[in-house]
Amino acid sequence: MSSEPDDPEVTARMRSAHTVACGFLGVASDAGPSGGEGQEAWGWRGRTLGRPVTGPYGPGWLRVVQSLSDKATGKLWTGPEDAEQLVPRQVPRPRLRLVRQWTEGGNAYKAELYDRAVGGAVSPTPVLVPAEPPLPAAWWSDLRMALVHLSAVHTDRTAVRQAYLDRAMPKYLAFLGGPVPTTPPSWSTAHGDLHWANLVGPELGILDWEGWGTAPAGYDAALLHAYSLGMPETAERLRHELSAILDSEEGRFAELVVTSELLQSAERGDNVELVPALRRRAREVWHRMRAGGMASH
Repeated sequence: MSSEPDDPEVTARMRSAHTVACGFLGVASDAGPSGGEGQEAWGWRGRTLGRPVTGPYGPGWLRVVQSLSDKATGKLWTGPEDAEQLVPRQVPRPRLRLVRQWTEGGNAYKAELYDRAVGGAVSPTPVLVPAEPPLPAAWWSDLRMALVHLSAVHTDRTAVRQAYLDRAMPKYLAFLGGPVPTTPPSWSTAHGDLHWANLVGPELGILDWEGWGTAPAGYDAALLHAYSLGMPETAERLRHELSAILDSEEGRFAELVVTSELLQSAERGDNVELVPALRRRAREVWHRMRAGGMASH
């Protein structure tokens, strides 16, 4: 989740679109006319807005997505619907019930009505804050199994492209002081945006399936670990719980992929506070890869 957009016009337009969506889908907002504190979930730069609602399936969550009309295609536009059809229910997530699209003033909108998740997001932001979450052992076990089931899904969707790895990894990992491999040991299917604001607890749920698809194996675990680096106890717990992934050749490569991505996004001002920890972790992973011989491949 992100904060409310800085542009008041975007805020007003998205809230208006959400009201329109409620009418289309026959649901009533539970958040009040302006969302209410803690009752709105904004996407990056106001591209999406979600609010709790009540409708024909009981308590729900209505998410509205905006795009320019000529760009309302492709994987980000169809991701949740594709996930509903292709990702098995062993990967816990709110069920997508209804979808409605419309256009207005050069913008395309999509309304997605989900079952309401049990519990709440582990963190209000992708980076874990404000405290170490008291997640039960069952949550971690369910996460491990969810990643196993998801990795086996067959899809032609792509979350991370080889061309990006070839371009970004040498640039953003130059501080490691040696040639960095850019071809992953293997590929598998990933959520693609597995951070703490997209995870529900204390009963596991995985939200926001826009960008899922193939990625270097271990990508989801590596991304979640990177977003945990500001909370040492949780990062250590995650390394323990997902050690089968993160301690593997695939997991170490995936951590370098994620480091490249987050260092690039930090140049745009995103999560700058993670940069020192990302660099330290990348050096640790790099040394282990070299000791294992992977860095020379």
